Amino acid sequence: MANYMIARARVQDYSEWKTGYDAHEPSRAAAGLTEKHLLQDANDPNTVMLIFEAEDLKRAEEFSKSDDLREAMQKSGVLGKPDTYFLKD
Repeated sequence: MANYMIARARVQDYSEWKTGYDAHEPSRAAAGLTEKHLLQDANDPNTVMLIFEAEDLKRAEEFSKSDDLREAMQKSGVLGKPDTYFLKD
């Protein structure tokens, strides 16, 4: 059985956001998250959808609420709070 975290967010500028997102990869790895898909909305390239496989849903949820992630999102231009979902198959 696999666990997943999915997040949908609006960003100010995709290319600027992507630079910050890529730099934050070690924190995601430390939280047990492996990126499976990074998608842009077909009608709005500044809306992104991220799909991660999660080693542990509790750790993924803690990461999603962490100050570290909040600060990284602010620096990279995430607008508002992302919609985040935690799923099992």
